[in-house]
Amino acid sequence: MRLFYCSFIAFILFASCDYNEDASIKLNEFQTISLMGDSLFIPKRHVQSFFDLEKNEKEAIFELLELERETLMEKDNLITGFNIGINDGSDAGQTVMHCHVHLIPRRKGDMDDPRGGVRGVIPEKQSY
Repeated sequence: MRLFYCSFIAFILFASCDYNEDASIKLNEFQTISLMGDSLFIPKRHVQSFFDLEKNEKEAIFELLELERETLMEKDNLITGFNIGINDGSDAGQTVMHCHVHLIPRRKGDMDDPRGGVRGVIPEKQSY
């Protein structure tokens, strides 16, 4: 089954994005979560789960993550950390059933208490 999202990705290749020729693309500031700099990394091959990616596809995504981190750190000296997020499966919050990885830059003071980070997806587990 070909998802709309897959067609959307093919269209986006001609828009604001970077890519690793082997396996993945990065969309720039797609549905931003933070102030600026959010990125979305998507394998070219359609798979729903991160765990279904081939080794070279994971490596391509990680390579783009590192390059984007370096780029963002050079552009914005207010960035003090990052969240890297993957929602894998509908019970984990995945709403687009094509594997994708979020890189969200964080800045001091962008929330009152950032402790627990991604643990916040289950609010009672965030504070410890």
